[in-house]
Amino acid sequence: MRNWLVLVLLLLIAGCATHPAAPVIERATPAQKTVKHKKGAPDWRPATYTVKRGDTLYSIALEYGLDYRELASWNQIDNSFVIKVGQVLRLKPEEAGVVVIPLAKAAPVAAVSPADQVVKEPKAVKLAYSDQALASLQTPAKPEPAPSPVVQAAAAQTKMPEKSVEKSVESAQPTAAASDEATDDAADEDHVDWIWPTKGKLISSFNDKNGTKGIDIGGQSGQAVIAAGAGKVVYSGSGLRGYGKLIIIKHNKTYLSAYAHNQTLLVKEGDMVAQGQKIAEMGDSDADKVALHFEIRRFGKPVDPAKYLPGGK
Repeated sequence: MRNWLVLVLLLLIAGCATHPAAPVIERATPAQKTVKHKKGAPDWRPATYTVKRGDTLYSIALEYGLDYRELASWNQIDNSFVIKVGQVLRLKPEEAGVVVIPLAKAAPVAAVSPADQVVKEPKAVKLAYSDQALASLQTPAKPEPAPSPVVQAAAAQTKMPEKSVEKSVESAQPTAAASDEATDDAADEDHVDWIWPTKGKLISSFNDKNGTKGIDIGGQSGQAVIAAGAGKVVYSGSGLRGYGKLIIIKHNKTYLSAYAHNQTLLVKEGDMVAQGQKIAEMGDSDADKVALHFEIRRFGKPVDPAKYLPGGK
């Protein structure tokens, strides 16, 4: 009997061995798949800027993330782009003023004497007795027809005080604060799918504390420099000290990118460029070595490109 039980037990163990346990598969939860992007800081730029010694219209535009031609237009600066120390520049377009259109005044009402203001009781009217007179007294008076909607609207418009009309017109216009808030929200939604502007070794990292406002990428003279994102060329030249032959691309209301120390510039101001399009050739203009100095600016403020470029920090 005991041997028989041992045999049954061995058969059961063998049967279990032929059916291995199901594998355990770990699946990512929705929270693990979702990448949350933190909302960036709001637009920090002031409404005006006072020109200091050494400033140029180009450098001010770069520092505040603007197109220098728009900056000139907002401040009625001619094509010479000359500015003076102490000059106050507007950094935003002028807000459109609120226009209040008062209603036409109603015609003056004729003066009424105190005697006419006394309420007088209706006088009784004596009628001779007849069947017709009796019937007319027993018939209810017909109600007066209600005025049409057009007449009612005209009457209401005539009675509306002028001050209340001004208030209603002003309330229909967006305030400056609401407009700025909407602009900030829209700016936070701006996004650029950045790519590296050239191939090469990173030879200098971003360090805002010591004045390094971007990164330096080493390479060969004449090497292709491409647009890190689609946008509009707002500067192409060598008018900014320390940048050599420079290209600045405005991608949206929030971001600019700058490409400095080039040997050759291949695009001009006003050109629309696609992401990956060749815009310059690497060089060492206003620099001691061949390299591309690349900056990303958010509302004009330099940010670390390595945090935006693929494979960065």
